[in-house]
Amino acid sequence: MSANNVLVVSATKSEAAYVPQGYELLITGIGKVSAATAVASALARYEREDLPLVVNIGTAGALHAHHGGLYVPGVVINHDISSTAIRALGHDVADRLVLADGDDSVLATGDAFIADAATRDALAQRADLVDMEGFAIAFAAQAAGATCRLVKHVSDHADDSALDWPAMIDASARELGRWLVNNV
Repeated sequence: MSANNVLVVSATKSEAAYVPQGYELLITGIGKVSAATAVASALARYEREDLPLVVNIGTAGALHAHHGGLYVPGVVINHDISSTAIRALGHDVADRLVLADGDDSVLATGDAFIADAATRDALAQRADLVDMEGFAIAFAAQAAGATCRLVKHVSDHADDSALDWPAMIDASARELGRWLVNNV
């Protein structure tokens, strides 16, 4: 696949600092609403038969001590939606998406910045990594009919180390840029 058929999506410019030239790059802003809105708007400009591969690159917090490095999650969950209550009211809600060509990791997406061990440990029962945009990007891509791949580099351990996130972004951005060069 050439760079011409790929839309690289990142929440921040810092996380996309090493995206090679030639890729279409979309900076969404932080959080699910910003991410879903930006991706839906970008994909609406394409003809359905010409939709690009959507590749979301970004940092993630590790929910288990043994996780580090780069992941391409095969499952992404929306961790901060009351899906059980909504289903009990008789409405279906998408809170889990399976992604083609992913690894065995599960990414949890929510609007809360996870920076405490208790919240991290509760999420660790359901997922391996946590971010703030992945589910929204995958959901918007899927709704448009586009294929989506999430590529996440661990920047912290979703505890008080997450407060050092700004200092960790550059190292993660380098790895994400390398992944694009080697895999897309």
